[in-house]
Amino acid sequence: MTYDALLLACFGGPEGPDDVLPFLERVTAGRGIPRERLLEVGQHYLTLGGVSPINAQNRALADALRSELALRHVELPVYMANRNSPPYFADIVREMEADGHRRVLALATSAYSSYSGCRQYREDLAKALADAELSGDVVIEKVSPFGDLAGFVDAMRPGLLAALQHREETGALSGTQVLFTTHSIPHTMVAASGPQTGASGQQYVDQHLEVAQALMASVPADLAPARGWSLVYQSRSGPPGMPWLEPDINDVLAESAANGVGSVIVVPIGFISDHIEVVWDLDTQAQQTAVSLGLEFTRVPTAGIAPDFVSGLVDRVTAALSETAVDRGPLWSGLCAGSCCANARAALETIPGRS
Repeated sequence: MTYDALLLACFGGPEGPDDVLPFLERVTAGRGIPRERLLEVGQHYLTLGGVSPINAQNRALADALRSELALRHVELPVYMANRNSPPYFADIVREMEADGHRRVLALATSAYSSYSGCRQYREDLAKALADAELSGDVVIEKVSPFGDLAGFVDAMRPGLLAALQHREETGALSGTQVLFTTHSIPHTMVAASGPQTGASGQQYVDQHLEVAQALMASVPADLAPARGWSLVYQSRSGPPGMPWLEPDINDVLAESAANGVGSVIVVPIGFISDHIEVVWDLDTQAQQTAVSLGLEFTRVPTAGIAPDFVSGLVDRVTAALSETAVDRGPLWSGLCAGSCCANARAALETIPGRS
C-alpha cells in the first residue's frame, strides 16, 4: 500500500501539575493499580515540575524525521499524536483526514515486542478511527518493533565506550559491571510478546538480550568490563502479588556492591529517549541507591534523535513506502500477525501491523 502520511504514535505525558494524576489514571485504567502507587509516581512528575520530558523529546523526534525525509526528497507529512495525553490519536486522525490523507503509516515510539509496546498502539489507533467515524475511509498500518535497527544500537555505543574508557583511565575497570536496563512487564505479558521464536520462549527478553549482546560485541577487549554485564529491569507498576520480570536494578546494585563491584555503567536499552522512567527511575532512584552503596554510577544516554537512529527509522519508513521486504533476524520476523502480543483482558480490534 502507498502511504500519504506518517503518524508518530507516542505514549504521552503531563504538561503541568494539574495534568499529572488524570494522566496516570488514563495510563492505568482497568489494571488494578493501587491509588497509593499512582500518588507515588505522580510525585516523581511533580518533583520535575509536573511536566514529562517525553512530549518535547517526541516533538524533536518528529522534527528530525521530517528533516531526514526532506533530505531524501521524500514528500511525506509527519504528524504526532499521543495515547494518553493531548493531542490524542482520534483528534489527529480527524486532522489528517481533513488534510486529505487516507493511507497512513504509524511509527510507535517503542522498540520491542510486547502488548503495551506494540499491540496496544494498534488497538488504540483502531479505536481512534472508530471514534473519529473514519473506519474504512482512513487506513492506518503500523511499523513493527524496530529494536533490531543498527542505528538504534549505534546511537548508544559511543556513550557505553566513553564510560568504559573513563573507567580504564581512572583504574576502575577491574571493578566495573555493565547493567542493561528495560521496563519490567508482567510474566503474562512476556508470555504473549511476539510469536515466541527465541530460545527462551520469552521474545521480549530475548530481543533485549540481542541488543545488549550487539553493544557488548563492539567493546574492544582492553575495555571489557571485568565484572561482566547483565540485563536488569525497572519501573514495575503492577499489583504487589502479580509476578513481573526481575531482577530490579536496585536489588542488583545492592547485590553487586556486596560482591565487590565498585562501579556500574547503566545502559537503558529499553527506552528510545530520556523520559521520566530514565530521569527519575535511573538518574534519581538508582543513582541514589548506588551512591548509598558506595558505587560509582554512570548512565549512558538513550538513542534520542541521534542521526544514525533517525536514519534507521526513515529506512523502515521508506521500505514500507516502496513495499520493500526488510531482511530481519528470527526475533524480529513475523511480528504483528495473528495473536502476536495478545491482549490478556479482551480481544479488541486492531489496525494491521507491517512485519
